[in-house]
Amino acid sequence: MLREDLQAARERDPAARNSLEVFLCYPGVHAVWGHRVAHWLWCRGAKLTARAVSAGVRVLTGIEIHPAARIGPRLFIDHGTGVVIGETSEVGADVTMYHGVTLGGTSLARTKRHPTIGDRVTIGTGAKILGPVTVGDDSRIGANAVVVKPVPPNSVVVGVPGQVIARSHARPPGAPADRDDDLLPDLVGVSLQSLLRRVDDLEATAGVDPVPQTRPSPAGVWPGEDFSI
Repeated sequence: MLREDLQAARERDPAARNSLEVFLCYPGVHAVWGHRVAHWLWCRGAKLTARAVSAGVRVLTGIEIHPAARIGPRLFIDHGTGVVIGETSEVGADVTMYHGVTLGGTSLARTKRHPTIGDRVTIGTGAKILGPVTVGDDSRIGANAVVVKPVPPNSVVVGVPGQVIARSHARPPGAPADRDDDLLPDLVGVSLQSLLRRVDDLEATAGVDPVPQTRPSPAGVWPGEDFSI
């Protein structure tokens, strides 16, 4: 299992040069290893000791994983600072998380209140997945998205609150982790462009002189004033 963790980090981080470097210098890997120890203690009734181990790992790595959380094999937390995984969270196999991710609860009841993450899911920087929702296998959560409803398998989620987009093509088995943030759709921008085109068509049909509109250039750059920053 330790070898699999090291290999997962090398496969998903192009900055990783060798296993020794990952073993010594990757806090995300250290946090997963620390969690496995804490979870083993938790499941055997040593809950206070488990919480102490978890707290120590948080101090050393900046990553907080409750010892009761269930973590699948080959989880890779890249960079890691600010990651929080709550008590009743469940994380599948081959999941990739970036810094600032929160798997949080939305209830004070002592019940299942944290997310369930499927296999091969990629969760972008700063994303928040809140409540007992399920994120389906092979999905991608965009950076800073806030997910509060279930996500079907093979979906992409962007925005606040998160909007679910079905992939036009399912990810093939064994495909590398999604990391192309520049390819995530801009739902608001697409909607505005669609509305502007419809207004242009309506004005042309009605023979109305078009009103000057603020819109982005073909390169996607909006006009504006210069401001002191």
